[in-house]
Amino acid sequence: MTDTAALDIARRYFEAWSGGEFDRAMELVAADITCHSPAGLVVGAEAFRAFMGPFAGMAQSTSLLAAYGDRVNAVLVYNTATPAVPEAPGAEWHRIADGRIAELRIIFDRLPFDLARRGQDS
Repeated sequence: MTDTAALDIARRYFEAWSGGEFDRAMELVAADITCHSPAGLVVGAEAFRAFMGPFAGMAQSTSLLAAYGDRVNAVLVYNTATPAVPEAPGAEWHRIADGRIAELRIIFDRLPFDLARRGQDS
């Protein structure tokens, strides 16, 4: 493994889901992934697909703001535009094991999405 193996995998995952290729992104996810999300704990690839797939599907554009990592850990900071929220900044920490994302922590501000659901400006 290279010194940036985790970063390489995390970037490939990000580029796939943000580029409209969610199935390709899922190839980089471990079957027993543990995802810590603002909505709660998501365990297993199928549960993760059900959680992340709808968000990936509504993303209109993304921009990667920063990416850091080593052999095991990676951190990505990005912005996503959706039909409901024109600017949704987020961050993800990835732990890589056996060439796949074994653990993921997603951090984002839910308030703009809650306000959009209520028909209010952020």
